[in-house]
Amino acid sequence: MTLMTSTERPFLNRRLAEFGTTIFAEMSALATATGAINLGQGFPDTDGPEEIREAAVRALRDGRGNQYPPGPGVPELRTAIVDHQRRRYGLAFDPDTEVLVTAGATEAIAATLLALLEPGDEVIALEPYYDSYAACIAMSGAARVPVTLRPDPERARFRLDLDELRDAVTDRTRLLLINTPHNPTGTVLTREELTAIAELAVERDLLVVTDEVYEHLVFDDAEHVPLATLPGMRERTVTIGSAGKTFSFTGWKVGWVTAAPALVTAVRSAKQFLTYVASGPFQYAVAEALTLPDAYFDAFREDMRTRRDLLATGLTEAGFAVFRPAGTYFVTTDIRPLGESDGFAFCRSLPERAGVVAIPNAVFYDHREQGAPFVRFAFCKRTSVLEEAASRLKTLAA
Repeated sequence: MTLMTSTERPFLNRRLAEFGTTIFAEMSALATATGAINLGQGFPDTDGPEEIREAAVRALRDGRGNQYPPGPGVPELRTAIVDHQRRRYGLAFDPDTEVLVTAGATEAIAATLLALLEPGDEVIALEPYYDSYAACIAMSGAARVPVTLRPDPERARFRLDLDELRDAVTDRTRLLLINTPHNPTGTVLTREELTAIAELAVERDLLVVTDEVYEHLVFDDAEHVPLATLPGMRERTVTIGSAGKTFSFTGWKVGWVTAAPALVTAVRSAKQFLTYVASGPFQYAVAEALTLPDAYFDAFREDMRTRRDLLATGLTEAGFAVFRPAGTYFVTTDIRPLGESDGFAFCRSLPERAGVVAIPNAVFYDHREQGAPFVRFAFCKRTSVLEEAASRLKTLAA
């Protein structure tokens, strides 16, 4: 028997071996190489409010946050988060024991799952899902159990099968990982759907982690309902929020967790060994951003709705079947009307064919075949960029 030496053994551990380089890195590199318009990655191409950027500059100049901030986050930001949750949703949190500031929502997700899961636990997540969910579940040693959102072409949305969700719960299920508004499909779970999720969580004594980073990006008659507002959920829900998507400063990496004290303590125990602290001066700026008047949030949402409609119309005219999102800043499309069925092949060829980059939704699925014909475009770009992208994509229908 020949033993494998340390240099012959794969360096990446088995838990993460399936992930490798993200599709976002691949497609962004393709955009750079071809000069294509990048509608793949979800970051704005303009900065957020000038007064908030100046608040960050002021914090730097005043020496606030240039050294390590407090572990839970600066008091000003924790208080602003509490005030925001109370003002918007009627939720009451203690800024000292029920709020934790993180290095973006991605760290919040990682710290929460690492803190709350044991090897062998099962986590139910709505498929397709943000790629870090799968990686963080793997790092915790738990097993992910996908419940697939099914396309409903008649209503041009994706829907949750509540019976399938209930059937997925076993004696090993530890928590439900819920994302609404949902990336990548743009689905916003209804109050009725969330009520059913809450009842299931209470009945089976499950924890719930809810990713609500797109809370301020809901359109038309959709309503964002925080799961923690529903009966029995305040004490078992970890709510994750973020400044990046709401204020268009994604590089600042300021996120947060709100939950009952015991849950926040657990998450902080894991978080302190990840970044420890981060984003010091930006925390003060985000504290000011959260106090902006409702008019800011309304105008931001309306502006994104306009961009959604612009891109969705252009995609329809180009021959895609479009699922017009009720939330987030992503549009999911079906490429089968174009005579295509392989999202990976389509997205890899699209920069050369039309000068646009998109993301194949299959990367967000365990069941790759379920996501094969779907492709995601981001509309958090300048209007002129979206108009040019729509013009280029129309060549596909020619």
